[in-house]
Amino acid sequence: MTDGGAAGGAGPEADTGTEAEALAAIRDCAILVVDDTPFNRTLIGALLEEGGFRNVSYAESGQQALDRIAAAPPDLLILDIMMPGMDGFEVCRRLRANPDHADLPILVQTALSSSDDRNKAFAAGTTDLVSKPLDRTELLARVAIQLESRVLIRRLQSYRARVEGELAIARSMREHLLPSPALCGSLGRAAGVVLHAHTAASDALGGDLWGVLRLDGPRFGVFLLDMGGCGVSAAMDAFRMHTLLHELAPEHGCDPAGLLAALNGRALGLLEPGQRASVIYGVVDGAAGSFVYAGAAAPPPLLFAPDGGAPQHEAPSFGGTAGSAIGTAPDLRYEARSLPLAPGAVLALGSASLLQTADGGGGAVGLAALVARAAGPEGHTLLRIERSAAA
Repeated sequence: MTDGGAAGGAGPEADTGTEAEALAAIRDCAILVVDDTPFNRTLIGALLEEGGFRNVSYAESGQQALDRIAAAPPDLLILDIMMPGMDGFEVCRRLRANPDHADLPILVQTALSSSDDRNKAFAAGTTDLVSKPLDRTELLARVAIQLESRVLIRRLQSYRARVEGELAIARSMREHLLPSPALCGSLGRAAGVVLHAHTAASDALGGDLWGVLRLDGPRFGVFLLDMGGCGVSAAMDAFRMHTLLHELAPEHGCDPAGLLAALNGRALGLLEPGQRASVIYGVVDGAAGSFVYAGAAAPPPLLFAPDGGAPQHEAPSFGGTAGSAIGTAPDLRYEARSLPLAPGAVLALGSASLLQTADGGGGAVGLAALVARAAGPEGHTLLRIERSAAA
């Protein structure tokens, strides 16, 4: 803020533009001056014009002020506290009772000097006080402070709305990328399994995503990937990985280890610097009764026996699958593993947040409970593949 009353200052450089733009925005703010004395209105208007504020209007009474605020809310109200009829205290109370004007800055000009009177003004909803007789420097400084805050808050609100809009678009894109129930049902019937998917969204958009790949015969591929972190950037990287997986499916879809190696080679040039992806990809083969998979730093698959007991396999450990994360280095190689899918068995694939929660609540036993009810913490994905008992 400049010395002597000209409005100045700016918000965060990354979001609020240049200092000149911020200064222009502050000087363009709408100010409503409310005073029953014509001389006072003229004086305040002259001081504001001298300070560079160029959007000033006037009201002669409390009721006229409320009417004008209802028609066109200003950015700042300069209010005389002692007026006939409706005084400034009542104007403040009515404005604060209206949610549309609850955050309107109110700068009260008053000759009241006792602490009780000032406390009464703040209790009624005053934002700040300026003493009568008016001092030019004090008035312009207090006006600038209130309008700087007003402009900053407005820009932060605009930024938040823009981010929320981007997140909404990203969530919609994510939902459209997920396999449809019809596709899951078709692939599952061909392989003699039932594929259940449960996703619990978090407040912050995550970078986890799952999908299926069509293969020949009674087989299909299934993947679960997690970019780590959250927000639009993580989601966009997840979308890129989703596209790559489908592009690589015709050549590598039946070879989980080869698909992950090819995915790593393609992803190195697409991911943001330092970004990594954990991925598990496997092939459900109904004829062979198996799940052949490879993992890149992903939580392991868990296979539950037909009797619903503890997992038969935790490969290679509950902490994660073998293999470096996608994007770690070029020329990575991955190992394929195989799990038998006996009739009635249940195979579970979960995102890292889900398995970490289960581990804290009893490891595989805790996960078994989550698999049974297909639920868990926010921000997770759980895939449950159950082979038909009649297979």
